[in-house]
Order: sequence, then structure tokens, then C-alpha cells
Amino acid sequence: MTNDRLRRLPAPPLLRLYLAPESALPRRIDGAWWPHTSGPTAELTQLLCGLPRGWGRIVRVLVNGTVWPGASGSMLVCDRVVRLRGAATALPDTIVLMAPGHGRRDLLVLPPQATERVAASLLSAAGLTPEPCRSTS
Repeated sequence: MTNDRLRRLPAPPLLRLYLAPESALPRRIDGAWWPHTSGPTAELTQLLCGLPRGWGRIVRVLVNGTVWPGASGSMLVCDRVVRLRGAATALPDTIVLMAPGHGRRDLLVLPPQATERVAASLLSAAGLTPEPCRSTS
């Protein structure tokens, strides 16, 4: 096959993940995720594959079931099964990631339609820097 017959697939959108600095003190928010779409599973694979290795193997994800209806079941992410659960008790603007032996991590979820200015304001209010995470190790 020649190169002119190969089709280039479009690159996936960049993962917009902002992490709080590591600290021994507990905090309410461990970072922020700014998805490109409003469907939780559309970008969840990219999010989970892009998390720092130190966060452990995420096996369960909890989202607000009212904000993200139909977000229940299991999905295969990076060759592992992850359970996704929607619950009315979960905060509407957060996603909870759970990893055995590593505890839970709570990410603020920025609205997909937010402008750069609004996103920067939300990140600042959460005590996060508007510089995206570049390392996943």
C-alpha cells in the first residue's frame, strides 16, 4: 500500500486536565477536567488514560446521574474494566475517581461550553492554575 492511500485519522482533542499540586493535607478538589462534550463517556477514556500513574488503577467512576443521565454500567478503558455509576447524591460539577489502595480523587468538571475566560475563573476559584497537566507519569 502506498502512502497516498493511507488516510490520516483526525487527532483526538487535547485532554484538558488541571491537577492540584501534591500535598499531605486533604482537600475537596484534586484537580479539574474540562471535557469537550457533555456526554460523560465520550471523553472518559481519554481522561482515565491520561491520569498520573501515581493515582493508581481507577476501577470506579461516580458522576451526578441527573446531570449525566444514563451514566451507568461498565466500560473498557486502557485494557481494564471501569464501573461507571450515576448517583443523584454526587455533586453536579464533580467526578469521583476511585482506585483500590489509592483512595478517591475528586475532579471539578468545567462546563464543555465554557470560554477560556470562564474556565480560568472557575479554576482560580478552585485554587488551581489554568496551566494544563503535561505529565501523566
